[in-house]
Parts: sequence; C-alpha cells; structure tokens
Amino acid sequence: MDIKIENIPYCRIAYIRQIGPYGQNNVQIMEELKTWAQSKGLLDEKSVILGIAHDNPELVEPKNCRYDTCLVISNDYCIDDDSINEGCIHSGKYAVVKISHTAEAVQKAWFAIFPELFNQNYQLDKSRPTLERYKAELVKEHYCEICVPIH
Repeated sequence: MDIKIENIPYCRIAYIRQIGPYGQNNVQIMEELKTWAQSKGLLDEKSVILGIAHDNPELVEPKNCRYDTCLVISNDYCIDDDSINEGCIHSGKYAVVKISHTAEAVQKAWFAIFPELFNQNYQLDKSRPTLERYKAELVKEHYCEICVPIH
C-alpha cells in the first residue's frame, strides 16, 4: 500500500447526509449531490467530492450509520437550497492512499489502511474525519483516494 502524506487545507463543503447502512444508499446521495451541483454550475474538471463515513458499523448499528456526500465549495458561495447542508473540513496532515474507483477497492482499502498505518507507527487524529476523496481528474482515470487524518 503506497501511502503519501499530504497537508489538506481548510475548505467549505456543501453536503447531503444519509443515515442507514453504508453501500447503495451512499451512491444514491452521491448522485443527488452531483445533480444539485451540476444545476448550480459547480461541477467542473477541478471539482472535489468527498465522502465521510462518520461511524464504524462494527460499533454503531448499521441503521444509525451516518454518511455525508460533500462538494468542496468556494468561501464566497452562498447555498440557497434547504436540502443542502453547509460545513467545513479543518486543515491538517493526512495519510493518502490512491485506489481504483470501484466499490470493491474502496471497501478493501477501508479494511487495510488502518492496520497499515498502525504498522508504520502513524497516530490517527480522531478530531478530523477520514475522507473518501473524488477529484475530477482522478475519477476520469478511474481512481479515488482515502485520506486518513494523522498527527
């Protein structure tokens, strides 16, 4: 597993939250967010979409797991839709792994990345969320990234 260290800057996000088992429902809200973003002219070759799984389904009942699908937006963009939430990602150091953009590869990476970081003596920063990052230029090449906050 090829781990790169990156400082991810602070960013504003527009997001939709899904509560329930991870999987197909996450795909549905990803499409909802993309449709909204496209209608507002916010999707282009520099767009960054994030997926944030807030809960570990081994510790939280799947029906209560929270997943946010987010679009990084400019600091001056005004959200004018009640179905879209606003938030932010705080800056910090992340361990980043590039993976194939398939459900199987993403699921496999989620299980493999934490033991690998532990084996390499990285300390997780639990004050920031782990991110699935979908940069337009990577998605075009059928890749995405898992970004784990570290100290």
